[in-house]
Amino acid sequence: MKRSKIASVIANEPIGQEVLVCGWVRTFRNNQFIALNDGSTIKNLQCVVPFEDTDESILKKITTGAAVRLRGSVVASQGRGQNIEIKVSDIDIVGEADPEKYPLQPKKHSLEFLREIAHLRFRTNTFSAITRIRHTAAFAIHDFFHQRGFVYISSPIITGSDAEGAGEMFQVTALDLDNIPTDEQGTVDYKQDFFGKKTHLTVSGQLEAELAALALSDVYTFGPTFRAENSNTSRHLAEFWMIEPEIAFADIYDDMDLAEDMLKHILKSVMTRCTDDLQFLENRLLAEEKNKPQQERSPMTLRDKLQFCIDESYERITYTEAIRILKNSKPNKKKKFNFIIDQWGADLQSEHERYLVEKHFKKPVIITGYPKDIKAFYMRVNDDDMTVAAMDILFPGIGEIIGGSQREERMNVLLQRMKDFDIHPDEMEWFLDTRRFGTCPHAGFGLGFERLVMFVTGMSNIRDVIPFPRYPGSAEF
Repeated sequence: MKRSKIASVIANEPIGQEVLVCGWVRTFRNNQFIALNDGSTIKNLQCVVPFEDTDESILKKITTGAAVRLRGSVVASQGRGQNIEIKVSDIDIVGEADPEKYPLQPKKHSLEFLREIAHLRFRTNTFSAITRIRHTAAFAIHDFFHQRGFVYISSPIITGSDAEGAGEMFQVTALDLDNIPTDEQGTVDYKQDFFGKKTHLTVSGQLEAELAALALSDVYTFGPTFRAENSNTSRHLAEFWMIEPEIAFADIYDDMDLAEDMLKHILKSVMTRCTDDLQFLENRLLAEEKNKPQQERSPMTLRDKLQFCIDESYERITYTEAIRILKNSKPNKKKKFNFIIDQWGADLQSEHERYLVEKHFKKPVIITGYPKDIKAFYMRVNDDDMTVAAMDILFPGIGEIIGGSQREERMNVLLQRMKDFDIHPDEMEWFLDTRRFGTCPHAGFGLGFERLVMFVTGMSNIRDVIPFPRYPGSAEF
């Protein structure tokens, strides 16, 4: 008999039919009731074992964590909590789990403990829900761009350029570190390395995406990126995934429209496809917040927050307007902000971004026109020569979720900006060729995928929204 997924059995309720289900035992009560889960849904399927007719040696092996294959008939459930159950006729213990050693017994486990056994935490309700939502969000991203005729570009993970200016980089080498070759000046001779030059893990696929966009018009990358910053925080990873679209013959306004449309498409997909998982995570958050003071609790439930970001049109303001609002705000005047806003040119912090979204506008906000001195070299300089055509999208509870810009397509301006950032043109000849030959206005943005998954799931630590987190001192699995 062909195996049926538990999600399908629960959804279709094929009462009277015989089915074959496989999964892992969550609980086994009274030598009779198995709560079975196969990862296809957060819901368990109750399977009733005829214990009086079942060999005792089999019953002893039905323990939490064991993998089993069950055949039986679907019947209407007599108990509460489920509409149907399986009346088991045949049991096969596929893989045993010693209850004395299996660490995920049916009790509450802390997130810190589960990080220590990340290879098993998929089997918990919390992490199975997060993983299914992560999958749905990734699928929605590809679907969004595919529907709009974008071309998916695989940007390189190993790069020979260290000029992106987006953060510290991990060096990649095949040299013998116990016998490093040197040149006549006594410095490392990278000509003898695998690639014949100094290479790193990429911090961004943006520059390569620009090359493709200036031939294919609309492209996007979705891949791993790396930052070698020693940041041991709940918001930073050394390895994370980025979505970076680039659009040709487009300006900053087209960029903002694309980003807003994409975010709404992703959130709608998750709201539609992950109802049970979102309900579970919302209940989890509500239970957590019962122990917090009223002023520290979220003003909206998880699903209300997602719906809020779907329904509202995003407020668009300039950086100059944002500074004026923040400077005159009560938290700033009463010095409640950790970083006081006292002049134009300040780098906005998460507390400022959240104030604009949650207190002032009460909707998602897009800020444009940042000072050029605090933004990257490739962002297009505005006519005032003080600001660049950059944009950040701010969400409730998290602050910045997307950063993007119109790119600087004018060769003379780009060369001056590279000089200002101490980037030598020789390192970027391949990039500059796109400005020499058929340049055009173009724009793009970056979305850190794990930041998005944090927002959608309500998780507070980024290490809990990626299967195998990489951070200082940890590269397990």
